[in-house]
Amino acid sequence: MLYVAVRAARKAGDLIARSFENSASFKVEEKKDRDFVTDIDRKAEALILREIQQHYPSHGIVAEESGSSQPDAPIQWHIDPLDGTTNFIHGFPHFSVSIAAWQDARPLLAVVYDPIKNELFEAERGQGAFMNRRRLRVTTVEYTDHCIFASGLPPYSRDTEIDRFQQRMDRCMRNTEGYRRAGSAALDLAYVAAGRLDAYWESGLCSWDIAAGVLLVQEAGGIITNTQGGTLKLEDGDVLCGNARLHRQFLRLLNDA
Repeated sequence: MLYVAVRAARKAGDLIARSFENSASFKVEEKKDRDFVTDIDRKAEALILREIQQHYPSHGIVAEESGSSQPDAPIQWHIDPLDGTTNFIHGFPHFSVSIAAWQDARPLLAVVYDPIKNELFEAERGQGAFMNRRRLRVTTVEYTDHCIFASGLPPYSRDTEIDRFQQRMDRCMRNTEGYRRAGSAALDLAYVAAGRLDAYWESGLCSWDIAAGVLLVQEAGGIITNTQGGTLKLEDGDVLCGNARLHRQFLRLLNDA
């Protein structure tokens, strides 16, 4: 299954990278406020679905552009063919293909592929996390004032979430070394697994944004929960991760009255 996911991600990534070089080659639509899609998103997703369904026709699918199928199947694939579409549209070279398989609310495998940097992040449950075959580990930074974290404006519910986000961000920025936001939740999670970021939190996401990154962080030795410290549920789109010590400190920052 991991081999199939990697091959699907690379095929989609090749299409995306070729199209990125020529912005006149794709069409852009606004699905809803600040939520964009291109025909490249849809073509990349079709490539991924064809690869997966050819080998696993009985598995369920949760895909950003084409929706869900076979929701009662024990194994569900969560697919974001182009995480970071806004970056792609603007010519900002930071986006990814995200593919994950989950079974009984637990991740089985994960692939996040950055086609511009040719970096492939992958993990299988119990087998570790890797980037281009190099094993990944989260950082060992012990205190928030020495850490770099990532987050982002609530992408899908900004009008109702912006005040809470600003309050949380204010506390985090006052108590950390620095903040980064590059526009792809899947890569933010992969970067925590790789030790490039010390911590990451965000709310208002969709399952396909985070499904692959969950396993990458876990297999790299990190802790990942919702922002209240409870069990992460994909459908809630609420995530906080980092090493164990930073995770506890960010919980206090995010939930301090």
